[in-house]
Amino acid sequence: MATIPGAECIKQGAEARVFSVQTFLSLPEGCIAKERFKKTYRHPDLDRQLTSKRVVQESRSLYKCKKAGMDVPTLYFTDMETATIYMEKISGITVKQRLLDHQASDYSAIDFDGLAETVGVSLAKMHSLDVIHGDLTTSNLMIRQETESVVIIDFGLSYISALVEDKAVDLYVLERAFSSTHPKTETLFDSILQHYAKTYKQSKTVMNKLEDVRLRGRKRSMVG
Repeated sequence: MATIPGAECIKQGAEARVFSVQTFLSLPEGCIAKERFKKTYRHPDLDRQLTSKRVVQESRSLYKCKKAGMDVPTLYFTDMETATIYMEKISGITVKQRLLDHQASDYSAIDFDGLAETVGVSLAKMHSLDVIHGDLTTSNLMIRQETESVVIIDFGLSYISALVEDKAVDLYVLERAFSSTHPKTETLFDSILQHYAKTYKQSKTVMNKLEDVRLRGRKRSMVG
């Protein structure tokens, strides 16, 4: 990434580095470049295989969701040689930050109904495509600055699956993110599930499985 002019590392996780690229092709706002780096503790051949698989899965999920009309970052280019994905730079704020900014006032300035509908419908569309996000948190939901549309970001752990269990776990992870980070948002998440159920034709089996997943989660918490 050092060879790209104006590339600034804005985030580094266990799997990848995320760069803000100031200029990219003819885009005045530049783009985001996500580079999966080598894991020195793994055998080089295995590392290349696993890294390539992850890059392909993430690119495929982004493309599939965008093609279906979902609001996700536009995929510009995937460089398999450097394990780097170039995608749209989203101007806005995360749902997490928006909620934290208004937590002291019990979120009185936030349109819970509008937010719940946008998130619920987006998740329903995603699961109807059999795309499992794998890391649904309020940090991975962004609100566009221009339109207030909710964008699902960071498909780094995503995969394709038609299993009801996988979709239920996806929802459970988001529910846990709300409950652990944002107090007094139970009604917001319930409303998200209502809009999800209205939009996704196979939601009944997912919602039933979600109850099972919740029960297992409570049992694990009790065991400690």
